Amino acid sequence: MLIIKLALRNILRNRRRSLLTILSMGGGYFMLSFMLSMTEGSYSNMIDLFTRDHTGHVQVHKGNYLDRPSLFKTINQTTSLIESIKNNPQVIGVTARIYGPSLAYGKNKTFPANVIGINPELESETTFLKEKVNQGQYLTSGVTSNGYFPAMLGKSLAKNLHLEIGDELVLISQGVDGSIANDVFEVVAIVGTAESFERMNVYLSMDGMRQFLSMGDQVHELAISLNHQSLARDFSKKLQQILQQNDLQVKPWQKVEEVFYKSMQADLKGNYISMGIIIFIVSIGVLNTVLMGTLERTREFGVLKAVGTRPATIFKLIMLESFFLSMISCLLGLVFALPANYWLSVVGITMPEPIDMGGVLFESMLGEISWFSMGVPALVVVSSTLLVSLIPAVRAARISPLQALQAV
Repeated sequence: MLIIKLALRNILRNRRRSLLTILSMGGGYFMLSFMLSMTEGSYSNMIDLFTRDHTGHVQVHKGNYLDRPSLFKTINQTTSLIESIKNNPQVIGVTARIYGPSLAYGKNKTFPANVIGINPELESETTFLKEKVNQGQYLTSGVTSNGYFPAMLGKSLAKNLHLEIGDELVLISQGVDGSIANDVFEVVAIVGTAESFERMNVYLSMDGMRQFLSMGDQVHELAISLNHQSLARDFSKKLQQILQQNDLQVKPWQKVEEVFYKSMQADLKGNYISMGIIIFIVSIGVLNTVLMGTLERTREFGVLKAVGTRPATIFKLIMLESFFLSMISCLLGLVFALPANYWLSVVGITMPEPIDMGGVLFESMLGEISWFSMGVPALVVVSSTLLVSLIPAVRAARISPLQALQAV
């Protein structure tokens, strides 16, 4: 207890210098916490927009379908599987998809198209596809009033084929049974933009797609959306253990969209370098303060050692002073960082110009309040303060009483 009282007394001895040190480290905590909140929140929001755009947080395929797609690598008996996945409290939505590269024909124009069969209701729960309809009505099950299965076209494909709402679309492909698949569909909606993922896609209802490709109760992909993108890895591992016997591969979005993930990680590392510079500047200020404090008290340390104080005790005394200063600074920084981060997570910073991410507008930078954004800055401030205090603490502990008493 005595050493604690001495440490607190030494902090209060020079109140002005201690206050400046606390403000410096508290400002460093605030800046780090605010930057971490903005970085983690913005990246999380951006990832959520990207994954909810079409990928989902987790995908299930047959064997190596993701690496080598094939019309014949299908998942069977999906109804019971979808129901069991939806019962998981972490799952927001799960949808099945069928893929079939086709040749699209309309008004004397022919273009290759990626035809995707979806369940309209489940797809709207899992991705933002319904929100990206800019003309017409979202896809429905069943047939239109003209007796055709409905189809939604990507904007670029519709422009290339000169098709509008209500026009007929002819698709030609290969059926699962090896026959030539061809059928006529009615365009009910135009989706996405000229740069979005859907630009050259055709979306059919599951019934229309199965009739077109002569398929039964089979799909190529299950896409799953979770409460948060950070749950993807753990969720995929647990689901993989359950489905391993069925030769099904479960992969998180980090594997499905590996290029996007790596680019995000590289950009994130750049932000961490900027934060490291802030830590370095704060640490230099702390080092200067602690070093000046020990130099001014050199004679005091000499007297303490002359009366029998152990070097370890002096070392502990200086480290305790630094620890108390850093803890007070973190508490001060927390008082200002908590409301600022809360505002950032609720209101956010509105972008001057919205960023179009594949047809989904990224309009604001939102923060995130978490143990990471609030706890890591405290850990960094305390550890960096103790680290830079090692040099003056070791110097004070090793100095001889004679040299200390002769110091000016």
